[in-house]
Amino acid sequence: MTAGTMMHLAVSPMLYPSPQDASDFRSLASFAQKAEAAGLDMVLLADSAPAADADTRNQQIPFEATTVLAALATVTSRIGLVAAASTVAHQPYNLARRFASLDIISHGRAGWNATVVQNSREAGNLSRPEGFSAADFRRRTEEYIGIVQGLWRGWDADALLFDKVGGHFHDPGKMHLLDHKGEFFSVRGPLNVARSPQDTPVLVLSDVSEADRDMAARTADVILLDGPVGEAKARHDDLKRRVAVCGRDPDAVKLLLSVGADVTADTLDASFRSKSCDGFNIPMPPSALEGFFDRVLPELRRRGLVPQDYRGTTLRAHLGLAGGDQ
Repeated sequence: MTAGTMMHLAVSPMLYPSPQDASDFRSLASFAQKAEAAGLDMVLLADSAPAADADTRNQQIPFEATTVLAALATVTSRIGLVAAASTVAHQPYNLARRFASLDIISHGRAGWNATVVQNSREAGNLSRPEGFSAADFRRRTEEYIGIVQGLWRGWDADALLFDKVGGHFHDPGKMHLLDHKGEFFSVRGPLNVARSPQDTPVLVLSDVSEADRDMAARTADVILLDGPVGEAKARHDDLKRRVAVCGRDPDAVKLLLSVGADVTADTLDASFRSKSCDGFNIPMPPSALEGFFDRVLPELRRRGLVPQDYRGTTLRAHLGLAGGDQ
């Protein structure tokens, strides 16, 4: 296969039910380092509101995800790092600034996973016990994402001059005010963070319903697909068609199908070759990593489906997206 048709692989750490794994950052660091050594494209760090009651386990990592991303950036050097962050818990300016900073800290390896499903527990913890109506939440989410992406593009790549002699910090003609006034937010901009080494952080969308597909086609770099493998082909074709209708190259959006940690190489091969996805996201506990790396990954490489090494230094380069350094 050519480099442009290689399978993309992401992993999501599942730390429960092991209390030791759940409370120890070293487990997460080891997980990311092993995934990097294996040449996987990215690690996806989940985040969520605390459980509603003592009898309900919170199945996500027990740390705020962007904090973990910053820490993992210091103990890895090549693998992409994607953190979930809520559109309810953060103002769009602050979130855009946080991920722009993380992208520079990680040298262009950061991504934001934005879920498009409302979490009732989260709203109850953030002074909005009533939440939003489904229609309001959908419109608010798209406005929010547009603001974040607009702020990320507020500086041209060569806007910052750092001219100590002349006293010029930036070229005013290469700074662009967002000046957004919308239904839910008002944001002037720009960020006080330079343009990313990979142009902008990677935007990953998850929990995309049929009603959200047009928005995802307009905005996402990566879409995570859940649900039966047998339905993946139809979802893949529908989303790629919508991306094209938006005037984007269908390859500009990568569709990753979530599969179980016990998946065999034949299943991944068949799904990928049938063009049901561009790759896979595999949630797995740390204990399952070695088995996947020893049993499945070598076979995928033998079949020419997975590259032997990273394509470049940024997450966009790993995924073959515009703005990378490939």
